[in-house]
Amino acid sequence: MDRVLASLPRWADENVLIGFDTADDAGVYLLTPETALVQTVDFFTPIVDDPYTFGAIAAANALSDVYAMGGRPFSALSIVAYPAKGDVEDLERILKGGAEKMHEAGCSILGGHSVADDEIKFGYAVTGAIHPGCIIANAGARAGDALVFTKRLGTGVISTALKRGAALQEHVEGATASMLLLNRRACEEMLRWETHACTDVTGFGLLGHAREMALASGVTLEIDAAAVRFLPGALEYARAGAIPGGLLNNREFAGGCVAAPPGIPREVEDLLYDPQTSGGLLIAMAESDAAGFERSLEGAYRIGRVLPRGEKPICVI
Repeated sequence: MDRVLASLPRWADENVLIGFDTADDAGVYLLTPETALVQTVDFFTPIVDDPYTFGAIAAANALSDVYAMGGRPFSALSIVAYPAKGDVEDLERILKGGAEKMHEAGCSILGGHSVADDEIKFGYAVTGAIHPGCIIANAGARAGDALVFTKRLGTGVISTALKRGAALQEHVEGATASMLLLNRRACEEMLRWETHACTDVTGFGLLGHAREMALASGVTLEIDAAAVRFLPGALEYARAGAIPGGLLNNREFAGGCVAAPPGIPREVEDLLYDPQTSGGLLIAMAESDAAGFERSLEGAYRIGRVLPRGEKPICVI
């Protein structure tokens, strides 16, 4: 995809504040000196068994890109792919789950589009608002910043274990609760501190999204593997081989940008590449503010620091 995007023609538009050049979480378009639009789209196949919960997770995941930019989502369009002869009640529950999560976020659903497809897919195109001077892009990380993360890792391997019938119910419930949690509060809190860069950790995994931040910012991100927290059950399932295909793709995509010493347990290294759904925010902020942010947001914790650009964009210790 990087190669394809690099080949696309570009037309100058001074109102495009953030496009696809830096692989940011959302695009930003200037409307007035005081207002810009934040726009994103995300959809995927079911990752849990319950249709209502799947719809709600899909909504939380789509909203996350706007929060990662420091924006406030206000409208959404649904995207539905559903079998022509599928269970209508299941479809209704998917849509209801998404609608109620959007309502929780204060985001209005204006409509959407559906197609007949044998494989179920669901998500949203979300529009938000932001002041042009308050955008938190992924390109602003500075040497000396602290790296803070707001959720635990492991939704990919737990979802894979669930599909194989090997996941314990309490572990599925823990992962589900994490995926359902909006990043709204994390966004609100990070805006109270000196935040320089942010990205939400989703399909490319922690190291994949860290790669994008490091490359866009021209720095090296040092991540302490021992500091990263995992969802209950994630290490056990990774150790047992419940590895999603997306994790292998992420390793192939980002692995060349990562310097890591020998001795890191394989399951820990795997989880650093694990594709997340509705994952946490990875934030680069002033070192002096990191402790205050951690105290202000339950679940936030430091996982590393930002260094001047070294040999590799990411250094795992």
